[in-house]
Amino acid sequence: MAPPPRAYSPAEVRQRCAQGACLVMRGRRLYDLSGFVRLHPGGEQLLRERAGSDVSAALEGPPHRHSRNARLWLEQYYLGEVRPAPAPEPQSLLETEKPVNSTARTTNHRMDPRCKTVDPDKDLVDWHKPLLWQVGHLGEKYDEWVHQPVDRPIRLFHSDFIESLSKTAWYIVIMVWIPVVLYLSWFCYASLAQGTTRLFSSFTAEYSIPVHKYFFPFIFVLGMFLWSLVEYLIHRFLFHMKPPASNYYLITLHFLLHGQHHKSPFDSSRLVFPPVPASLVIGFFYTLLRLLLPEAVGMSMFVGGLFGYVVYDMTHYYLHYGSPKKGTYLYGLKAYHVKHHFEHQKSGFGITSRFWDRPFKTLIPEETFEKED
Repeated sequence: MAPPPRAYSPAEVRQRCAQGACLVMRGRRLYDLSGFVRLHPGGEQLLRERAGSDVSAALEGPPHRHSRNARLWLEQYYLGEVRPAPAPEPQSLLETEKPVNSTARTTNHRMDPRCKTVDPDKDLVDWHKPLLWQVGHLGEKYDEWVHQPVDRPIRLFHSDFIESLSKTAWYIVIMVWIPVVLYLSWFCYASLAQGTTRLFSSFTAEYSIPVHKYFFPFIFVLGMFLWSLVEYLIHRFLFHMKPPASNYYLITLHFLLHGQHHKSPFDSSRLVFPPVPASLVIGFFYTLLRLLLPEAVGMSMFVGGLFGYVVYDMTHYYLHYGSPKKGTYLYGLKAYHVKHHFEHQKSGFGITSRFWDRPFKTLIPEETFEKED
């Protein structure tokens, strides 16, 4: 039998706030968001600026309306109940006192009855063991389970070595791939400068088109543009495929590729593509372009796409861990990506922009960003 929730007095809440805690009240339920405030989808600044205001404004307001999954997420930070204080103490706690660097708020909104506390020890999988080989047994429960996020790291493999290859820090992507981009850019420019590269020369020498070295920046940008399309298509059709409930292997593959990220969206070691598996995918595109185009042209397009991938990975990491200034492009992009994670998993597939969501009709409607519960 679970122990009864701890009761906190208003004086205890004030004391914790004075010590720098970021506390949120919803009804009489008290939550400690101190460890999450920096990751808040609206940015830490938004959460801090609203200190002393009604909790509904902080939890339901711009830049995003909270979904069932977001409320479910909140339950992981549940501390206990706040005891009612004799008048006029509630007045001083909730209206006149606004602790520095803290949040003490209340609301008359009821908890969504569909929400329940996330208890990893009672989940459908055993969180004390690697998850990859368990999720395939969830069957028809997998899709709902994987879109109920938790705030804890994920272990995929039994082997420590293989597990280490499945994770990486964000800066490793820059350290590995930016030198490759720089070297290949110099190589491509030097190759084109020789003046021997021609398009369609394998079909006809008479009508082949010479490719000058000054074309390199345009081919590079074209590679970045094509990568943005590839990024969208992979995210939508591979990462967000719905594996058949009866297929253990496809469920396992989906979780390995992307399901893990939706289950634990703030696992910092799994927000960017680790270099070893990334090199396999990058090698595939390199080979494809080398087969289809002259070496210097194919390489120029490839290096542009590779740089586009680095920008994509860094943007994705920032959308989860950064705190962009309100009103900026990245602020809107972060709100858009949060919607994708917590409410619109079948739309909003663009990471670096919403460009491809428009022609493919997967754009998250603008009105959902202004909607209030």
